[in-house]
Amino acid sequence: MKSLDSFYQDITQGSTVTPHSLLPNDIQKEIGHFNVFDIKEILERLQGKSIMPYDRRAYYKISLIKGKNRAEYADKIIEIDQYALLFATPKIPYNYLPQDINQSGHFCVFTSEFLSKNKSGIELDTLPIFASDGYPIFQLSEKEVVEVELIFSKIQKEISSDYVYKYDLIRNYVAELIHFGQKLQPITALYSKHNSAARVSSLFAELLERQFPIESPHQRLELRTAKDFANRLSVHVNHLNKVLKENTGKTTTELISTRLISEAKILLKQTDWNISEIAYSLGFEELAHFSNFFKKQTSLTPLAFRV
Repeated sequence: MKSLDSFYQDITQGSTVTPHSLLPNDIQKEIGHFNVFDIKEILERLQGKSIMPYDRRAYYKISLIKGKNRAEYADKIIEIDQYALLFATPKIPYNYLPQDINQSGHFCVFTSEFLSKNKSGIELDTLPIFASDGYPIFQLSEKEVVEVELIFSKIQKEISSDYVYKYDLIRNYVAELIHFGQKLQPITALYSKHNSAARVSSLFAELLERQFPIESPHQRLELRTAKDFANRLSVHVNHLNKVLKENTGKTTTELISTRLISEAKILLKQTDWNISEIAYSLGFEELAHFSNFFKKQTSLTPLAFRV
């Protein structure tokens, strides 16, 4: 899951701006985290690098998007032709792909602590706009863009002020954005059952392969089981198994095991790590579990294979 630290590293990568310099200078830990950005400024700083990797993020995000874009989820692809309001939740991973260079707008990021129920009266996880089975992207008319831009301008003005209760006011503006979005009609997702299955298969393969190669005995796999991958993709484990079986002829567990064995063989032959270190890096809690797994897949113990 992408942390806020990773987010700030990403938006300052390759520039003279430091992550720390972008933080609100008076926000305190007990408030939670909040910040607001201009999309065009961020892209200029990144020199056009604007593809967001498919992943979960450990924060909420609301974006006013101006430009042709595509948002890819595990089970759907949503095309944005011109203007849209996007709501992202830590529960749902997605991939965000601008389709041209004419990109502008605004976005804000915040943690659940910032908009907690006791501070805002809002229970984020119960809102339809952040539901895991919803369509969190809303088409905007030019008139609606003006309305949303006005809210973002108020947020940007307030975050730079020295008003003692400014974060209380900003919470109200964020709530206004949420309620504005919930009254809109979502953009239709462009997908069929076939395309959805292919998309899930593709994303599973991407998530699996992204964990390799293992380059240090201190590096450890985060996703080891079918349930781990299903949770990351926000789909049911049975659906993931069905899709992969139909598309590859193998179950989720078989595909994971094949890749683990491939990496285990490389580490056994090409490194001097002891077998316990290899077992740990591949996500096994006990050496015996790794040895049994390896022997079941190859008919050899890890030690016998290494010799």
